[in-house]
Amino acid sequence: MSVTEILFTPLLKADSGRPLITHYDDATGSRVELSRATIANWAAKTANWLRDEHDIEPGDPVAVLLPAHWQTVGLLLGAWWCGARVVGAGDDARVAVVPPGGTAAADVVAVASLHPMGLGAGAPVDYLDDVRVHGDDFTPWSAVPGSTPALGESTVDEVVAEARELGAKLGSEPRVLSTLEWKVPSGVLEGFLAVLAAGGSLVQVSNPDAGLLAARRESEHVTLQLG
Repeated sequence: MSVTEILFTPLLKADSGRPLITHYDDATGSRVELSRATIANWAAKTANWLRDEHDIEPGDPVAVLLPAHWQTVGLLLGAWWCGARVVGAGDDARVAVVPPGGTAAADVVAVASLHPMGLGAGAPVDYLDDVRVHGDDFTPWSAVPGSTPALGESTVDEVVAEARELGAKLGSEPRVLSTLEWKVPSGVLEGFLAVLAAGGSLVQVSNPDAGLLAARRESEHVTLQLG
């Protein structure tokens, strides 16, 4: 089974309407909240896009070069769902997804707009526009073995074990406010997968304004803060 099926699918089945990520960008003043069900749709579309359009198979490298953002959640979970190995900057990749103006060494470079409402970037290969046409459900052609590389040099089994170890330190079903960036692999594990493993939800703040964090902790009923 994939990282997505092990760490995310149980949360979806338990309560699909519960928020998974609430994303603030203090540079623009935006707030976007997505439920587990909505993220599952984005992840399924992404997995179908990677497999059906770009022939990604288990173990193939996909570079996720985006900041911590709600769009990154769908991309990460979709990549793992189809068995891809998520890599970072400096690694060769079959497909790379970059922010506007970004570059990467990859066979295909797609641009994610990071627009709060999910508008496309108008790029030749546009992640958001391209995935929209794909299905909201994803069925793997075969099970992803636990020995499949999943994040950097770590396998599915290793990533899940480390996420669970980190998640155990966060408590049960935490509401986590985080300003951590999701650098591959450590930031993705500490700032995202650990929260999933704990059954929690994430309040992710980009370009944080320190003067606003205390009010955010109160209004979002935060139980702990990372970063």
